[in-house]
Amino acid sequence: MKSVRHVVVSLLLVLLTMLTAIACQGNSSNGGAGEAIKIGSKDFTEQFILGEMYALLVENKGFKVERKLNLGGTPVAQAGLENGQIDLYPEYTGTALLTVLKLPASSDPQQVYQTVADAYKQKFNLVWLNPAPMNNTQALVMTQESTQKYGITTISDMVAQASKLAMIGPPEFEVREDGLPGLKKAYGDFKLKKFMPADPGLRYQTLNKGQADVAVGFGTDGEISAFKLVVLKDDKALFPPYQVAPVIRQEVLEKKPGISDALNALAPKLTTETMQRLNYEVSGKQREPAEVAKEFLIQEGLVKSS
Repeated sequence: MKSVRHVVVSLLLVLLTMLTAIACQGNSSNGGAGEAIKIGSKDFTEQFILGEMYALLVENKGFKVERKLNLGGTPVAQAGLENGQIDLYPEYTGTALLTVLKLPASSDPQQVYQTVADAYKQKFNLVWLNPAPMNNTQALVMTQESTQKYGITTISDMVAQASKLAMIGPPEFEVREDGLPGLKKAYGDFKLKKFMPADPGLRYQTLNKGQADVAVGFGTDGEISAFKLVVLKDDKALFPPYQVAPVIRQEVLEKKPGISDALNALAPKLTTETMQRLNYEVSGKQREPAEVAKEFLIQEGLVKSS
């Protein structure tokens, strides 16, 4: 009886050892799937949507994800990436160039991308994955009625009639290098009828009511397409391109290489018009970012419905 029990125990130990080895191999082949990948975002609508998309795509690859969305502005997100509090988040090429690296502006999208990708790898050991074609650059926006009334289609046209125009925008636009000071440097000195500092939520509302003639926005704002607004052409190329891409810690990418394929598949899907539509689903129709993100990924065949 003892010998039979000994054989059974021995077989169980062998079986347990085999199962443990298989489990370890499974984790190893998936780059250590048991360790959660920490995905962050900044603190505005587009970032919430993008952060959720990244999280869903990574989860779809079989990795665990810890969401750390709504972190704050660029300095907070960048610091989190550098110190390992997050592993990746969506960043814009123009923001990286001007805000993080403090390099001169450029209007060439490929040049800007390559510059920031090289600098991030050298300085921070961070990797830029493929950029989306969308451009969330700063934009000066008018209603169709106002552009027809004043005959304005470019920023040069606007500057020529600035004394007749009221502009609404964020308070920092009055002092930023790519705000009013930058406009005056690139387009020549001018004086607006007035500048109205306001929170983001009030800009388009005030513009549509006719209480302002020009609004400072961003190229992928949902209200631009929803209200059929006109983005003035930056004919002297003041504003740098702001393409978005996942920025990820090199060590995480080495351990979990499958992440890059999943996220790079999303990049070509995110055009300016697509991002405007998705943003308005949240900012205009008050839907949840996670719901909008998942719906889009299912429609594009990047994740399966569940």
